[in-house]
Amino acid sequence: MHDLMVLTTVCAFLLTIGFIFWRPNVNEAIPASIGAAFVLLSGSVSLSDLGSILETISGAAITIIATIVMAIVLESFGFFYWAADLLAKKANGSGIRLFWLTNLFCFLMTLFVNNDGSILITTPILLMLLKNMGLKPHQKIPYLISGAIIATASSAPIGVSNIVNLIALKIVHMSLYMHTAMMFVPASLGLCVLAGMLYAIFYKSLPKQIPKVPKHGFMPGSHPLKEVYSDNGNRAKFMRNVLIFVFCVRVSLFAASYVGIPVSLMAVIGSAVLLAWRWLYLKVTPMDMLKKTPWYILVFAFGMYVIIYGLNNIGLTDYLIRVLQPIVASGLLNASVLMGAMLSLLSNLFNNHPALMVGTLTLTHMDLDPLTLKISYLASVIGSDIGSLLLPIGTLATLMWMHIVNKGGVKISWLHYLRVTIIAIPVTVVFTLIVLAYWVKWLF
Repeated sequence: MHDLMVLTTVCAFLLTIGFIFWRPNVNEAIPASIGAAFVLLSGSVSLSDLGSILETISGAAITIIATIVMAIVLESFGFFYWAADLLAKKANGSGIRLFWLTNLFCFLMTLFVNNDGSILITTPILLMLLKNMGLKPHQKIPYLISGAIIATASSAPIGVSNIVNLIALKIVHMSLYMHTAMMFVPASLGLCVLAGMLYAIFYKSLPKQIPKVPKHGFMPGSHPLKEVYSDNGNRAKFMRNVLIFVFCVRVSLFAASYVGIPVSLMAVIGSAVLLAWRWLYLKVTPMDMLKKTPWYILVFAFGMYVIIYGLNNIGLTDYLIRVLQPIVASGLLNASVLMGAMLSLLSNLFNNHPALMVGTLTLTHMDLDPLTLKISYLASVIGSDIGSLLLPIGTLATLMWMHIVNKGGVKISWLHYLRVTIIAIPVTVVFTLIVLAYWVKWLF
Protein backbone atom coordinates (compact mmCIF):
# COMPACT_ATOMS: atom_id res chain seq x y z
CA MET A 1 0.00 0.00 0.00
CA HIS A 2 2.85 2.38 0.89
CA ASP A 3 4.61 1.66 -2.42
CA LEU A 4 1.41 2.47 -4.33
CA MET A 5 1.08 5.76 -2.43
CA VAL A 6 4.67 6.73 -3.29
CA LEU A 7 4.28 5.73 -6.94
CA THR A 8 0.99 7.64 -7.33
CA THR A 9 2.40 10.80 -5.73
CA VAL A 10 5.58 10.80 -7.83
CA CYS A 11 3.64 10.10 -11.05
CA ALA A 12 1.14 12.86 -10.24
CA PHE A 13 4.03 15.31 -9.83
CA LEU A 14 5.86 14.28 -13.01
CA LEU A 15 2.70 14.20 -15.15
CA THR A 16 1.58 17.61 -13.85
CA ILE A 17 4.93 19.23 -14.65
CA GLY A 18 5.13 17.39 -17.97
CA PHE A 19 1.72 18.62 -19.07
CA ILE A 20 2.55 22.24 -18.14
CA PHE A 21 5.73 22.01 -20.26
CA TRP A 22 3.92 20.27 -23.11
CA ARG A 23 0.97 22.67 -23.23
CA PRO A 24 2.15 26.01 -21.75
CA ASN A 25 -0.84 27.83 -23.28
CA VAL A 26 -3.32 25.65 -21.31
CA ASN A 27 -4.50 27.06 -17.96
CA GLU A 28 -1.97 25.60 -15.50
CA ALA A 29 -4.63 25.29 -12.79
CA ILE A 30 -6.15 22.32 -14.66
CA PRO A 31 -3.17 19.92 -14.49
CA ALA A 32 -2.32 21.16 -10.96
CA SER A 33 -5.87 20.38 -9.77
CA ILE A 34 -5.89 16.93 -11.36
CA GLY A 35 -2.47 16.13 -9.92
CA ALA A 36 -3.55 17.31 -6.46
CA ALA A 37 -6.67 15.12 -6.64
CA PHE A 38 -4.53 12.03 -7.32
CA VAL A 39 -2.19 12.93 -4.46
CA LEU A 40 -5.17 13.20 -2.11
CA LEU A 41 -6.55 9.88 -3.32
CA SER A 42 -3.16 8.24 -2.77
CA GLY A 43 -3.24 9.17 0.92
CA SER A 44 0.11 11.00 0.98
CA VAL A 45 -1.81 14.18 1.88
CA SER A 46 -4.69 13.88 4.33
CA LEU A 47 -7.81 16.04 4.46
CA SER A 48 -6.53 17.56 7.72
CA ASP A 49 -3.40 18.74 5.86
CA LEU A 50 -5.51 20.88 3.52
CA GLY A 51 -6.22 23.48 6.20
CA SER A 52 -2.51 23.95 6.85
CA ILE A 53 -1.84 24.20 3.10
CA LEU A 54 -4.60 26.77 2.63
CA GLU A 55 -3.22 28.90 5.47
CA THR A 56 0.25 28.79 3.92
CA ILE A 57 -0.74 29.88 0.40
CA SER A 58 -3.76 32.14 1.05
CA GLY A 59 -1.92 35.35 2.00
CA ALA A 60 0.52 35.06 -0.94
CA ALA A 61 -2.27 34.30 -3.43
CA ILE A 62 -4.44 37.20 -2.22
CA THR A 63 -1.47 39.59 -2.47
CA ILE A 64 -0.71 38.54 -6.04
CA ILE A 65 -4.39 38.69 -7.06
CA ALA A 66 -4.68 42.21 -5.60
CA THR A 67 -1.54 43.23 -7.50
CA ILE A 68 -2.94 41.85 -10.77
CA VAL A 69 -6.19 43.76 -10.17
CA MET A 70 -4.09 46.93 -9.91
CA ALA A 71 -2.37 46.02 -13.19
CA ILE A 72 -5.74 45.58 -14.92
CA VAL A 73 -6.84 49.00 -13.67
CA LEU A 74 -3.60 50.57 -14.91
CA GLU A 75 -4.22 48.98 -18.29
CA SER A 76 -7.69 50.57 -18.33
CA PHE A 77 -6.02 53.95 -17.81
CA GLY A 78 -3.70 53.26 -20.76
CA PHE A 79 -0.73 53.50 -18.42
CA PHE A 80 1.41 50.74 -19.92
CA TYR A 81 0.98 52.01 -23.47
CA TRP A 82 1.80 55.53 -22.33
CA ALA A 83 4.95 54.23 -20.62
CA ALA A 84 6.00 52.30 -23.73
CA ASP A 85 5.49 55.36 -25.93
CA LEU A 86 7.53 57.39 -23.47
CA LEU A 87 10.49 55.02 -23.60
CA ALA A 88 10.34 55.01 -27.42
CA LYS A 89 10.57 58.80 -27.42
CA LYS A 90 13.38 58.79 -24.85
CA ALA A 91 15.36 56.42 -27.09
CA ASN A 92 15.58 59.36 -29.52
CA GLY A 93 16.60 57.23 -32.49
CA SER A 94 19.28 55.22 -30.63
CA GLY A 95 18.98 51.44 -30.66
CA ILE A 96 21.48 51.21 -27.79
CA ARG A 97 19.46 53.60 -25.63
CA LEU A 98 16.27 51.69 -26.47
CA PHE A 99 17.95 48.48 -25.25
CA TRP A 100 18.67 49.94 -21.81
CA LEU A 101 15.27 51.64 -21.58
CA THR A 102 13.53 48.39 -22.51
CA ASN A 103 15.32 46.54 -19.73
CA LEU A 104 14.50 49.33 -17.25
CA PHE A 105 10.85 49.20 -18.33
CA CYS A 106 10.70 45.43 -17.79
CA PHE A 107 12.45 45.74 -14.41
CA LEU A 108 9.99 48.37 -13.18
CA MET A 109 6.97 46.42 -14.44
CA THR A 110 8.03 43.40 -12.39
CA LEU A 111 8.60 45.53 -9.28
CA PHE A 112 5.22 47.23 -9.65
CA VAL A 113 3.23 44.19 -10.82
CA ASN A 114 4.88 40.71 -10.70
CA ASN A 115 7.02 38.59 -13.00
CA ASP A 116 4.21 36.78 -14.85
CA GLY A 117 2.19 39.97 -15.19
CA SER A 118 5.26 41.85 -16.42
CA ILE A 119 5.81 39.30 -19.20
CA LEU A 120 2.14 39.43 -20.23
CA ILE A 121 2.17 43.26 -20.27
CA THR A 122 5.58 44.12 -21.72
CA THR A 123 5.98 41.44 -24.42
CA PRO A 124 2.96 42.40 -26.59
CA ILE A 125 3.80 46.10 -26.19
CA LEU A 126 7.43 45.55 -27.24
CA LEU A 127 6.33 43.44 -30.20
CA MET A 128 4.05 46.23 -31.42
CA LEU A 129 6.56 49.01 -30.86
CA LEU A 130 9.42 47.15 -32.56
CA LYS A 131 7.17 46.28 -35.50
CA ASN A 132 6.01 49.88 -35.80
CA MET A 133 9.63 51.03 -35.88
CA GLY A 134 10.20 48.80 -38.91
CA LEU A 135 12.88 46.61 -37.31
CA LYS A 136 13.70 43.29 -38.96
CA PRO A 137 13.00 40.05 -37.02
CA HIS A 138 16.67 39.49 -36.11
CA GLN A 139 16.91 43.09 -34.83
CA LYS A 140 13.94 42.53 -32.50
CA ILE A 141 15.46 39.48 -30.79
CA PRO A 142 17.94 41.34 -28.49
CA TYR A 143 15.16 43.51 -27.06
CA LEU A 144 12.72 40.62 -26.62
CA ILE A 145 15.14 38.11 -25.06
CA SER A 146 16.83 40.61 -22.74
CA GLY A 147 13.48 42.11 -21.73
CA ALA A 148 12.06 38.69 -20.84
CA ILE A 149 15.15 37.65 -18.86
CA ILE A 150 15.29 40.92 -16.92
CA ALA A 151 11.52 40.92 -16.27
CA THR A 152 11.62 37.40 -14.82
CA ALA A 153 14.87 37.82 -12.86
CA SER A 154 13.62 41.09 -11.34
CA SER A 155 11.30 39.18 -9.00
CA ALA A 156 14.37 38.30 -6.88
CA PRO A 157 15.06 41.67 -5.13
CA ILE A 158 11.63 41.90 -3.49
CA GLY A 159 9.56 38.88 -2.48
CA VAL A 160 6.23 40.49 -3.35
CA SER A 161 6.84 40.21 -7.11
CA ASN A 162 6.47 36.42 -7.24
CA ILE A 163 3.75 34.26 -5.69
CA VAL A 164 6.08 31.32 -4.99
CA ASN A 165 8.48 33.67 -3.17
CA LEU A 166 5.64 34.84 -0.94
CA ILE A 167 4.56 31.27 -0.19
CA ALA A 168 8.14 30.33 0.69
CA LEU A 169 8.41 33.37 2.99
CA LYS A 170 5.44 32.05 4.93
CA ILE A 171 7.03 28.59 5.22
CA VAL A 172 10.30 29.91 6.69
CA HIS A 173 8.51 32.49 8.88
CA MET A 174 10.40 35.41 7.35
CA SER A 175 8.93 38.91 6.96
CA LEU A 176 8.81 40.70 3.62
CA TYR A 177 10.77 43.55 5.18
CA MET A 178 13.59 41.24 6.32
CA HIS A 179 13.64 39.50 2.92
CA THR A 180 14.13 42.84 1.15
CA ALA A 181 16.74 44.12 3.63
CA MET A 182 18.87 41.02 3.07
CA MET A 183 18.17 40.48 -0.63
CA PHE A 184 17.66 43.81 -2.41
CA VAL A 185 21.33 44.84 -2.67
CA PRO A 186 22.80 41.44 -3.76
CA ALA A 187 19.96 40.73 -6.20
CA SER A 188 20.07 44.24 -7.68
CA LEU A 189 23.84 44.00 -8.19
CA GLY A 190 23.25 40.61 -9.81
CA LEU A 191 20.69 42.20 -12.16
CA CYS A 192 23.24 44.87 -13.11
CA VAL A 193 25.77 42.16 -13.97
CA LEU A 194 23.09 40.27 -15.92
CA ALA A 195 22.08 43.38 -17.90
CA GLY A 196 25.74 44.15 -18.64
CA MET A 197 26.36 40.63 -19.92
CA LEU A 198 23.23 40.73 -22.08
CA TYR A 199 24.42 44.02 -23.56
CA ALA A 200 27.86 42.54 -24.31
CA ILE A 201 26.27 39.47 -25.94
CA PHE A 202 23.85 41.49 -28.09
CA TYR A 203 26.00 44.54 -28.84
CA LYS A 204 26.92 43.53 -32.39
CA SER A 205 23.35 42.65 -33.34
CA LEU A 206 21.72 45.77 -31.84
CA PRO A 207 20.67 48.35 -34.45
CA LYS A 208 22.60 51.52 -33.70
CA GLN A 209 19.99 53.76 -35.32
CA ILE A 210 16.22 53.35 -35.14
CA PRO A 211 13.40 55.59 -36.43
CA LYS A 212 12.81 58.57 -34.20
CA VAL A 213 9.38 58.98 -32.64
CA PRO A 214 7.84 62.40 -33.35
CA LYS A 215 7.58 64.80 -30.43
CA HIS A 216 3.83 64.28 -30.19
CA GLY A 217 4.00 60.50 -30.61
CA PHE A 218 3.55 58.38 -33.70
CA MET A 219 1.53 59.97 -36.50
CA PRO A 220 -2.22 59.27 -36.36
CA GLY A 221 -2.99 55.93 -37.94
CA SER A 222 0.58 54.66 -37.63
CA HIS A 223 0.78 54.02 -33.90
CA PRO A 224 -0.31 50.47 -32.99
CA LEU A 225 -1.67 51.81 -29.71
CA LYS A 226 -3.35 54.91 -31.14
CA GLU A 227 -6.73 54.05 -29.60
CA VAL A 228 -5.55 54.94 -26.09
CA TYR A 229 -3.31 57.89 -26.89
CA SER A 230 -3.93 61.53 -26.32
CA ASP A 231 -0.45 62.71 -25.44
CA ASN A 232 -0.80 66.06 -23.71
CA GLY A 233 0.26 67.67 -20.47
CA ASN A 234 -2.87 66.63 -18.58
CA ARG A 235 -2.43 62.98 -19.50
CA ALA A 236 1.23 63.02 -18.48
CA LYS A 237 0.32 64.61 -15.14
CA PHE A 238 -2.43 62.04 -14.55
CA MET A 239 -0.09 59.13 -15.34
CA ARG A 240 2.53 60.57 -13.01
CA ASN A 241 -0.04 60.71 -10.20
CA VAL A 242 -1.07 57.10 -10.87
CA LEU A 243 2.57 56.01 -10.77
CA ILE A 244 3.15 57.81 -7.46
CA PHE A 245 0.08 56.11 -5.97
CA VAL A 246 1.20 52.63 -7.11
CA PHE A 247 4.68 53.28 -5.73
CA CYS A 248 3.17 54.28 -2.37
CA VAL A 249 1.10 51.09 -2.30
CA ARG A 250 4.21 48.99 -2.94
CA VAL A 251 6.08 50.80 -0.16
CA SER A 252 3.12 50.24 2.18
CA LEU A 253 3.52 46.47 1.75
CA PHE A 254 7.02 46.61 3.23
CA ALA A 255 5.94 49.03 5.95
CA ALA A 256 3.07 46.67 6.85
CA SER A 257 5.48 43.74 7.04
CA TYR A 258 7.79 45.75 9.32
CA VAL A 259 5.04 46.60 11.83
CA GLY A 260 3.31 43.22 11.67
CA ILE A 261 0.24 44.11 9.58
CA PRO A 262 -0.75 41.42 6.99
CA VAL A 263 0.79 42.32 3.63
CA SER A 264 -2.26 40.92 1.84
CA LEU A 265 -4.53 43.42 3.68
CA MET A 266 -2.51 46.41 2.43
CA ALA A 267 -2.49 44.99 -1.11
CA VAL A 268 -6.28 44.61 -1.07
CA ILE A 269 -6.77 48.15 0.26
CA GLY A 270 -4.47 49.56 -2.44
CA SER A 271 -6.28 47.75 -5.25
CA ALA A 272 -9.69 48.80 -3.84
CA VAL A 273 -8.66 52.48 -3.80
CA LEU A 274 -7.36 52.23 -7.37
CA LEU A 275 -10.63 50.57 -8.46
CA ALA A 276 -12.59 53.44 -6.88
CA TRP A 277 -10.33 55.96 -8.63
CA ARG A 278 -11.02 54.28 -11.98
CA TRP A 279 -14.76 54.29 -11.23
CA LEU A 280 -14.69 58.05 -10.68
CA TYR A 281 -12.34 58.78 -13.59
CA LEU A 282 -13.59 56.41 -16.31
CA LYS A 283 -17.07 55.62 -14.93
CA VAL A 284 -16.23 51.89 -15.05
CA THR A 285 -17.62 49.84 -12.15
CA PRO A 286 -15.44 47.24 -10.41
CA MET A 287 -17.75 44.44 -11.59
CA ASP A 288 -15.57 43.73 -14.65
CA MET A 289 -12.87 42.47 -12.27
CA LEU A 290 -14.92 39.34 -11.62
CA LYS A 291 -14.27 38.30 -15.22
CA LYS A 292 -10.81 39.80 -15.82
CA THR A 293 -9.05 38.70 -12.61
CA PRO A 294 -7.16 35.38 -13.05
CA TRP A 295 -8.72 33.57 -10.09
CA TYR A 296 -7.19 30.33 -11.34
CA ILE A 297 -3.91 31.46 -9.72
CA LEU A 298 -5.46 30.56 -6.35
CA VAL A 299 -6.34 27.10 -7.65
CA PHE A 300 -2.91 26.59 -9.23
CA ALA A 301 -1.01 27.63 -6.09
CA PHE A 302 -3.17 25.42 -3.89
CA GLY A 303 -2.99 22.38 -6.20
CA MET A 304 0.76 22.68 -6.71
CA TYR A 305 1.42 22.94 -2.99
CA VAL A 306 -0.75 19.88 -2.29
CA ILE A 307 1.47 17.90 -4.70
CA ILE A 308 4.69 19.20 -3.11
CA TYR A 309 3.31 18.50 0.36
CA GLY A 310 2.70 14.93 -0.76
CA LEU A 311 6.30 14.61 -1.96
CA ASN A 312 7.43 15.91 1.41
CA ASN A 313 5.29 13.35 3.26
CA ILE A 314 6.65 10.38 1.26
CA GLY A 315 10.25 11.26 2.19
CA LEU A 316 11.71 13.45 -0.59
CA THR A 317 12.80 16.17 1.82
CA ASP A 318 14.26 13.59 4.23
CA TYR A 319 16.54 12.39 1.45
CA LEU A 320 17.59 15.93 0.50
CA ILE A 321 18.27 16.75 4.17
CA ARG A 322 20.68 13.80 4.52
CA VAL A 323 22.57 14.87 1.40
CA LEU A 324 22.62 18.64 1.90
CA GLN A 325 22.66 19.36 5.64
CA PRO A 326 26.40 18.73 6.30
CA ILE A 327 27.40 21.20 3.58
CA VAL A 328 24.73 23.83 4.29
CA ALA A 329 25.60 23.90 8.00
CA SER A 330 29.35 24.34 7.33
CA GLY A 331 29.25 28.08 6.59
CA LEU A 332 27.21 30.91 5.06
CA LEU A 333 29.10 30.92 1.75
CA ASN A 334 28.72 27.15 1.35
CA ALA A 335 25.03 27.38 2.24
CA SER A 336 24.46 30.16 -0.27
CA VAL A 337 26.27 28.56 -3.21
CA LEU A 338 24.95 25.04 -2.59
CA MET A 339 21.28 25.98 -2.21
CA GLY A 340 21.41 28.43 -5.12
CA ALA A 341 23.01 25.83 -7.39
CA MET A 342 20.59 23.09 -6.31
CA LEU A 343 17.52 25.27 -6.90
CA SER A 344 18.88 26.35 -10.29
CA LEU A 345 19.20 22.69 -11.28
CA LEU A 346 15.79 21.66 -9.90
CA SER A 347 14.09 24.68 -11.49
CA ASN A 348 15.39 23.85 -14.95
CA LEU A 349 14.38 20.20 -14.53
CA PHE A 350 10.94 20.65 -12.93
CA ASN A 351 10.05 24.40 -13.12
CA ASN A 352 10.82 26.93 -10.40
CA HIS A 353 7.44 26.83 -8.61
CA PRO A 354 7.69 23.25 -7.31
CA ALA A 355 11.49 23.52 -7.03
CA LEU A 356 11.39 26.43 -4.55
CA MET A 357 8.62 24.78 -2.52
CA VAL A 358 10.64 21.56 -2.25
CA GLY A 359 13.80 23.48 -1.35
CA THR A 360 12.04 25.58 1.28
CA LEU A 361 10.34 22.62 2.94
CA THR A 362 13.72 20.87 3.04
CA LEU A 363 15.34 23.83 4.76
CA THR A 364 12.70 24.00 7.49
CA HIS A 365 13.55 20.42 8.58
CA MET A 366 17.35 20.88 8.73
CA ASP A 367 17.48 22.38 12.25
CA LEU A 368 19.67 25.23 10.99
CA ASP A 369 20.49 28.31 13.04
CA PRO A 370 18.24 31.30 12.09
CA LEU A 371 20.87 33.14 10.02
CA THR A 372 21.92 30.08 8.01
CA LEU A 373 18.24 29.27 7.39
CA LYS A 374 17.59 32.77 6.07
CA ILE A 375 20.60 32.88 3.77
CA SER A 376 19.84 29.37 2.49
CA TYR A 377 16.28 30.44 1.70
CA LEU A 378 17.44 33.62 -0.06
CA ALA A 379 19.98 31.62 -2.09
CA SER A 380 17.13 29.30 -3.06
CA VAL A 381 15.16 32.30 -4.32
CA ILE A 382 18.13 33.39 -6.45
CA GLY A 383 18.32 29.92 -7.96
CA SER A 384 14.56 29.84 -8.46
CA ASP A 385 14.20 33.36 -9.93
CA ILE A 386 17.48 33.77 -11.85
CA GLY A 387 19.07 30.32 -12.18
CA SER A 388 15.79 28.97 -13.57
CA LEU A 389 16.25 31.15 -16.68
CA LEU A 390 18.90 28.85 -18.14
CA LEU A 391 16.17 26.99 -20.08
CA PRO A 392 12.78 28.35 -21.25
CA ILE A 393 11.02 25.63 -19.23
CA GLY A 394 12.50 26.89 -15.96
CA THR A 395 9.64 29.32 -15.28
CA LEU A 396 6.03 29.71 -16.34
CA ALA A 397 6.84 33.31 -17.30
CA THR A 398 9.42 32.27 -19.93
CA LEU A 399 7.12 29.56 -21.25
CA MET A 400 4.38 32.18 -21.74
CA TRP A 401 6.89 34.60 -23.27
CA MET A 402 8.06 32.01 -25.82
CA HIS A 403 4.44 31.39 -26.82
CA ILE A 404 3.67 35.13 -27.16
CA VAL A 405 6.72 36.02 -29.28
CA ASN A 406 6.24 33.08 -31.63
CA LYS A 407 2.58 34.01 -32.02
CA GLY A 408 3.73 37.59 -32.67
CA GLY A 409 5.76 36.48 -35.69
CA VAL A 410 9.26 36.47 -34.15
CA LYS A 411 10.66 32.95 -34.18
CA ILE A 412 13.04 32.37 -31.27
CA SER A 413 14.32 28.81 -30.93
CA TRP A 414 15.51 27.10 -27.77
CA LEU A 415 19.02 27.07 -29.25
CA HIS A 416 18.95 30.82 -29.84
CA TYR A 417 17.76 31.38 -26.27
CA LEU A 418 20.34 28.97 -24.81
CA ARG A 419 23.22 30.67 -26.64
CA VAL A 420 22.48 33.73 -24.53
CA THR A 421 21.60 32.15 -21.18
CA ILE A 422 24.41 29.57 -21.11
CA ILE A 423 26.82 32.51 -20.84
CA ALA A 424 24.84 35.05 -18.80
CA ILE A 425 22.90 33.00 -16.25
CA PRO A 426 25.61 30.84 -14.55
CA VAL A 427 27.92 33.83 -14.09
CA THR A 428 25.08 35.98 -12.72
CA VAL A 429 23.91 33.29 -10.30
CA VAL A 430 27.38 32.57 -8.88
CA PHE A 431 28.15 36.30 -8.55
CA THR A 432 24.83 37.01 -6.79
CA LEU A 433 25.18 34.06 -4.40
CA ILE A 434 28.69 35.13 -3.34
CA VAL A 435 27.60 38.75 -2.86
CA LEU A 436 24.60 37.53 -0.84
CA ALA A 437 26.81 35.59 1.58
CA TYR A 438 29.15 38.52 2.21
CA TRP A 439 26.33 41.09 2.34
CA VAL A 440 24.41 39.11 4.98
CA LYS A 441 27.63 38.48 6.92
CA TRP A 442 28.28 42.24 6.89
CA LEU A 443 24.69 43.06 7.97
CA PHE A 444 24.78 40.69 10.93
